[in-house]
Amino acid sequence: MFKFAAHRILEMAIDKKAHIMEHAIALFAERGFEGTSIRDLAADASVNVAMINYYFGSKEKLVEAIIEDKAMYIKDRIEELEANTNLSEIEKVDFLIEDYVTRIMDGVNFHKFVYKELMDTKRGDSHQLLSNAFARNSKNFAAIIEKGIEKKIFKEVDSILTVTTIIGSINQVMISKNMCNQMLAKPNTNDPYHDEAFKSRLIKHIKSMVHAHLLVVSE
Repeated sequence: MFKFAAHRILEMAIDKKAHIMEHAIALFAERGFEGTSIRDLAADASVNVAMINYYFGSKEKLVEAIIEDKAMYIKDRIEELEANTNLSEIEKVDFLIEDYVTRIMDGVNFHKFVYKELMDTKRGDSHQLLSNAFARNSKNFAAIIEKGIEKKIFKEVDSILTVTTIIGSINQVMISKNMCNQMLAKPNTNDPYHDEAFKSRLIKHIKSMVHAHLLVVSE
């Protein structure tokens, strides 16, 4: 009984931390790091300042926790795919394309938050943390492509720049809602980030480009 109670308390703590982080992401995306206070976050998340300080210690540590949480999810997904012997390398690449597009479009606030952090050269620690996470996950993704090259399934391409091209194509769409709508010839009232038809179109397009770039054509 005591073991169950302790487990439930741990689950509640994890849920509360995740709740605070999601509200922080939304506020940081809208107002930036400097424009968001701990009191603003406490009010927005309906928690007290002491709870935020208890879980994270400071606003800077909260940002680090957000980055590490999101980056670790992607790291685990890629490593899980690398170890999967039931999927071909192109199936693994397709899966990651779908996963990246879905996660970025579903988490548009996090994307905006990351963009703001990368542009703020004064915030060296978080900038370095983001850079390290991107580099690590890109290398792991590239390792899947390199395995396909070893098996002669893929052409002799630059694996890391191929990953950069995939991620860059997705990020370019997410830079601006207005710009995206202009490309789609849609009114500014349209929300492209929650448009399932557009998401499917984007996934299909990136897969098509990557297949043409990677796959060896049988003669």
